[in-house]
Amino acid sequence: MIESLDPLQIALTACIVFGAFVIRGMSGFGAGMIGIPLLAFLMPVHTAVSMFGLMVLVLFTFLSIRDWRDVVQGELKRLIVPTLLGVAGGVLLFKHLDNRVLMQLLAGFLIAYALYALAVHYFGLPEFTCSQRWAYPVGFAGAFIDTLFGGGGGTLVVIYLHMRRIGRAPFRATVAALWLAEMIARVFGYGAAGYYSMDTLLMCALLLPLMGAGTWVGERLGNRISQESFSKLMALLLLMAGVSLLAK
Repeated sequence: MIESLDPLQIALTACIVFGAFVIRGMSGFGAGMIGIPLLAFLMPVHTAVSMFGLMVLVLFTFLSIRDWRDVVQGELKRLIVPTLLGVAGGVLLFKHLDNRVLMQLLAGFLIAYALYALAVHYFGLPEFTCSQRWAYPVGFAGAFIDTLFGGGGGTLVVIYLHMRRIGRAPFRATVAALWLAEMIARVFGYGAAGYYSMDTLLMCALLLPLMGAGTWVGERLGNRISQESFSKLMALLLLMAGVSLLAK
């Protein structure tokens, strides 16, 4: 894969990874939703998804160790089994889809989510609470979408935990621990499907420092802008990425 990229494409890949993890550091989620659609212009979607999955696995291992004491254990226990089942279902479908179908599904999901997020901000949709029973369908659907697209499904878990009124620190710790379990299963599934060549692993290793730097910068920037302003910006970026993928 590295040999197929010219110096400009390698530089763009590095910038995309850095920027995606700045966003994840600021918000606690969203790296895959931003990074995967942009990387899809430079490499096959299957390669981008599996490579991103391995990088996120490394990150969530560190975050889970650092923030374990803040994890909401009850929510984690309810979410983890359906999450692993969703990964299994996603891996089966991921293996049988070609790049074009995968890009079209990804684009449709991004556009739908972006329009919903903008509607929440500009049309004042009410905020709701939800029962803990929603953990089971949300965990499954989120992991299923994440496994197919390399990101995006995690926003369902984010919405669920916000509706459960989980505080900021416990929220960040709980999603990191949950997504660590999800990433272990996803990386295993991608590996079994043959998506980790030596070339892909080398590219991943070269990009890990940028992932770490982006996360560090993002966590420090997160306290300098309002969450509402950032959410609007991310929704617009997702909308543009989805439209661009449909037009590709």
